[in-house]
Amino acid sequence: MKKIKSFLSGLGMFLVILLSVAAWIVLPWQLLLGLVVLLALWMGLTRIGRQAAAVTWVGVSTLRQRLGASSVIIVGIAGVVGVLVALLAMGDGLQKTLKSTGDTETVIVMRGGAANELSSGVSRDDATLIAQAAGILRDAEGKPITSSELVVVANLPKKSTGTDANVEIRGVGPQAWPLRPNVKIIEGRKFTPGLREMIVGKGARQQFAGLDPGSTINLNNQQWTIVGVFESGDAHESELEGDVDTVSAAYRRGGYQSVTVRLTSPEAFDALKAALASDPRLKVEAKTTLDYYTAQSEGLSKVIRVVGITIATIMAIGAIFGALNSMYAAVATRAREIATLRAIGFRSPPVIVSVMLETMLLALFGGLLGAFIAWLLFNNYTVSTLGANFSQVVFQFSVSPALLWTGVKWALAIGFVGGLLPAMRAARLPVTTALRES
Repeated sequence: MKKIKSFLSGLGMFLVILLSVAAWIVLPWQLLLGLVVLLALWMGLTRIGRQAAAVTWVGVSTLRQRLGASSVIIVGIAGVVGVLVALLAMGDGLQKTLKSTGDTETVIVMRGGAANELSSGVSRDDATLIAQAAGILRDAEGKPITSSELVVVANLPKKSTGTDANVEIRGVGPQAWPLRPNVKIIEGRKFTPGLREMIVGKGARQQFAGLDPGSTINLNNQQWTIVGVFESGDAHESELEGDVDTVSAAYRRGGYQSVTVRLTSPEAFDALKAALASDPRLKVEAKTTLDYYTAQSEGLSKVIRVVGITIATIMAIGAIFGALNSMYAAVATRAREIATLRAIGFRSPPVIVSVMLETMLLALFGGLLGAFIAWLLFNNYTVSTLGANFSQVVFQFSVSPALLWTGVKWALAIGFVGGLLPAMRAARLPVTTALRES
């Protein structure tokens, strides 16, 4: 019977801890601020609260004497928060880059059922039919603003390692410039249609060697000249771009892989989609570029997030044990002091609150330290990873205030769990036993 009671007690404590951690992690800052205000009012206006404040002050004032044990808690939690924020910032940065590539005024048309451009195929006749569909914006000369495009993957050496990695080569049509007005030449000039010339995205130039204006690269056993550098603020900065017909001839492709069009307005998307669906000659599917690139980012972003949370959870367990050991040692060191306070009339709640506040204060320091280090080292840090088209996507880590707040909440959750059991032990320890042990 005792074993069953002990098991149920342990299970109940585990569930309480699990629910407490979950509550801390989803806690909005407004609610936390409210809890802090209520705690401050309780400690200032009630007798038990003032006792808790007094005991907490005594514990905090002795932290210097326990600097080594306190540092274990701070450094351990700082490591958890730093790793968590860095990995989540990687996922958010990739997602932000890909989402910024699309909008609701441009539409990408691919073969029906194709998941991405590399698995798609659009014939030249189909591209002509697509350009005549309703809802497409036209320029001053009455030409539809569309770009039939071809995407191939080439190998170029990375600056960081010297080893080859995949880079995306995009062939674009003559209307690509009004189609994507955010693409700006920042060095050199635009490529000339019909010639083996390329412009390189700013991100690709940072990651790959030999892409400065005036240099030549070998693509499919042909020499191509880099004539300019562009920036666009999106995933296209990871690409090299050239004339679609020249790229198609170099790689012996008879058609295209997608057609991107600019709408007269976002509301025209339904009309375009209906026009394409009603033409029996076409077996294509249209998506706004916002929806397309959002879908491309979801899978990898989820993987990064899951990996980040898993690693942080494993590290958090270690940090919790470190906090438990440190706070148990602190309670044992202060056993005589705690017993004396209880003997002169201090009740259990002030003791529990004081130990919990001390642990969570150390956890807060650790969380802020880890968040600051993550922001200092990784905010806007540029990296590249393999994208949906098996090519390198260059993006920046995005350490947002929301991620920093998430890291601090994890720190407070670790501090809560790490201080709960030692606080309960301090409150339950018989006065006479504590005095004898000391």
